[in-house]
Amino acid sequence: MNFILDNWYLIVLALASGVMLLLPAVKGAGGGLSAAQAVQLINREKAVVIDVCEPDEYAAGHVGGAKNIPLAQLQERLPQVAKNKAVPVIMVCAKGARAARAAGIAKGLGYDNAQPLAGGLAAWREASMPVEKA
Repeated sequence: MNFILDNWYLIVLALASGVMLLLPAVKGAGGGLSAAQAVQLINREKAVVIDVCEPDEYAAGHVGGAKNIPLAQLQERLPQVAKNKAVPVIMVCAKGARAARAAGIAKGLGYDNAQPLAGGLAAWREASMPVEKA
């Protein structure tokens, strides 16, 4: 007990470093594709791009060729839009959080190659990639 009381700062330091190591994993950083990686998948492997934003967000701007399936409808509509489960599926939303959830749902449906676009449409625009409006 004396060790803990005498060295409380070491314990706090260890806990803080553990939190800092786990924070990117919790936030989903590094778990998604960059815009360049997404373009490679689209061009080389004919990846399907699914925009999980609401229809009004999709109309304001989306990745070229993306199909709109709001997150709430993903389980029902994804098998109709992406029939081949072996083809990569890229999930996109405004900032990346919904896309990460959508990728998890897609993997649960058997789409093992489903991945979110890290940073979402904001990162896509920041990389100077083309955006379509409906």
